[in-house]
Amino acid sequence: MLYDHVATLDLQIEDYSLEQLERDTSSGFTRATTIVSLHGDGSTGRGEDVTYDNEAHDILHDAETEFPITGEYTLGEFSDQLSEIEFFFGDEPGQSIFHNYRQWAFESAALDLALKQADTNLAEQLGRTYEPVRFVVSTRLEEPPTGDRIIDWLNRNPELEFKLDPTSEWSQAVIERLAATDAVQTLDLKGQYHGTTVDQPADPKLYKQVIEGFPEALIEDPELNEQTQPLFEGEEARVTWDYPIRGVETVKDLPWEPEWLNIKPSRFGSVQSLFDTVDYCCEREIQMFGGGQFELDVGRQHIHAIASLFYPNAPNDVAPKAYNDPEPSTDLPSSPLTPPTAPRGFSWE
Repeated sequence: MLYDHVATLDLQIEDYSLEQLERDTSSGFTRATTIVSLHGDGSTGRGEDVTYDNEAHDILHDAETEFPITGEYTLGEFSDQLSEIEFFFGDEPGQSIFHNYRQWAFESAALDLALKQADTNLAEQLGRTYEPVRFVVSTRLEEPPTGDRIIDWLNRNPELEFKLDPTSEWSQAVIERLAATDAVQTLDLKGQYHGTTVDQPADPKLYKQVIEGFPEALIEDPELNEQTQPLFEGEEARVTWDYPIRGVETVKDLPWEPEWLNIKPSRFGSVQSLFDTVDYCCEREIQMFGGGQFELDVGRQHIHAIASLFYPNAPNDVAPKAYNDPEPSTDLPSSPLTPPTAPRGFSWE
């Protein structure tokens, strides 16, 4: 099992520090994250808290409470310690998944530190090889949606591929225009999100248009009900799931055994949950691709590393962070991303 290769790594933590980052995004909101740095034995391991609540980052940054994490552990023992810590100071965060995001920040930093203290990297520890990473660009269309944003991207780089978020405002003409590019690999219906700024309620008309208009694309996170589920009969193989996937049990709870899953490491909370799910998918021949969370720093390197090791040729939603800028530059990395020449720890740079 994958986790067995890292669980017994020795880990020494002498201190930790937090750094809050902010950046405007192409999706029209200001992204805040927190970089967690764990220090010990002359090395520093880093992780990124991707909680989607800027105030929660402010509270964490200003808190006087110190978390009880210093000491000597194995990585497995440290994970057990983290699961007992209340990282939101007794307040329930806006979404329960935020607990996983914050735990992942500390645990991924611990994995990074433990690997560095062992003078190795994740590929070597797992007996695998870093491969070039294919990526797609994830974006929403302009308002009102016309598809101009995608055409503009393709004029810059005709080789780009995309993951898009259809909404009920998409017209048939827009769908046909986008489909004609042959560049759309995944369509995220956002039907599993509730109470967020990206909710897209189940829309049978939209679902039917998307299914028929993009016959080769993956379709992610539909909301299945009496009206929409029949639309996916015969199309199950290209339905992929993202928001519900947080561990092996959540995969087993899906309405049918999937052929594709979107793996976002931060959703799992722990390295063990992530690796156990990857093991399960490999055993069941479930194909995977990587997903991003608008990471601003080292978290993006981590999802590159995982994609590189386990699903490098999939339509990975892990484009370098510069693609999320409100006004991206003209000099951007192309797909696939080249593996690092001298990797160390969990980082991939």
